Amino acid sequence: MKLSFEKFELKKKYPFTISGHTMLSQTVIYVTLEHGGYTGTGEASPGYYFNETVDDVINFYTSLVPDFEKFESLDNRQAIMDFVDQKRPGLTAAKGGIDIALNDLYGKMSGVPCYKLFGANPATMPITSFTIGMDEPAMIRKKVREATNFKLLKIKLGGERDREIIEAIRAESNQPLTVDANQGWTDRQEALDMIHWLKEQGTIFIEQPMPADRRDDNAWVTEHSPLPVVADEAVQRLADVEKAKGAYHGINIKMSKCTGMLEGHKILQKARSLGLKVMIGCMGESSVAILGAAAIAPLCDWVDLDSSWLMANNPYEDPMLKDGRIILSDEPGLGLRKK
Repeated sequence: MKLSFEKFELKKKYPFTISGHTMLSQTVIYVTLEHGGYTGTGEASPGYYFNETVDDVINFYTSLVPDFEKFESLDNRQAIMDFVDQKRPGLTAAKGGIDIALNDLYGKMSGVPCYKLFGANPATMPITSFTIGMDEPAMIRKKVREATNFKLLKIKLGGERDREIIEAIRAESNQPLTVDANQGWTDRQEALDMIHWLKEQGTIFIEQPMPADRRDDNAWVTEHSPLPVVADEAVQRLADVEKAKGAYHGINIKMSKCTGMLEGHKILQKARSLGLKVMIGCMGESSVAILGAAAIAPLCDWVDLDSSWLMANNPYEDPMLKDGRIILSDEPGLGLRKK
């Protein structure tokens, strides 16, 4: 098997601000696996809270090139990913890129779409949300007006102007909302008061209301919240899921933080066994990682796979969208198409 990769800078259509961070672009690394005349594509998008840089990903992939030359079969994808995972600690985005490429390649060689590898039914795909970052009211209203193909809005809060942001959105739209505070609320009573107000504004659930390392505060908010509370930064890999029970109502799976589709599916199953709701989300990725996550999205309760639509220069076609839902391709593998 041959491994190759290239760096690419995805540029945002608009500056994207969340609690504590503003992003104009996201550097991703596309990874390609070739075997038996077939090619699989993956994408690594190092997140701001992963302690993983673009150089880390490139160095890791460089070290894997001679190892992948020794792999002669894809019959055991999990064994390959176990090898990759044990090669170095951390680097979840880099490993996620390998996993997505591996599943795309295996699907193409097997002649089946990736969603069938995980027993997902495209007919049960939830609607995907469209994310509105923190911004001035006029720009927020402009973004809402442009999101006409989406039926659910995800709003980034966690600052001093949270109510102003929601009021700007409600001036343009009565669509249901989800809210992501990105650990931005620091007082649990104020967080709870905000959640009660957000419920009145048509919000469905809240993501990561308080800092991830304050489990007791998050658990208190969850216990008293009139809305479901979902862990994001607090739950990254399979080993973290057990800790979410009792502190959150649900968890958010992301390809970049969980090492890809294989572990993402395990996280989903573990969360279900614990009675937790499941959301699947994204970082600043293009259609490659979005389609990787979308393959297991029909098994989830909530979907937030919109980042390809937030980019100005996505080199791949956006996923097909109908009535606010991503339509999965029946082509073998991810169904990815270059522009």
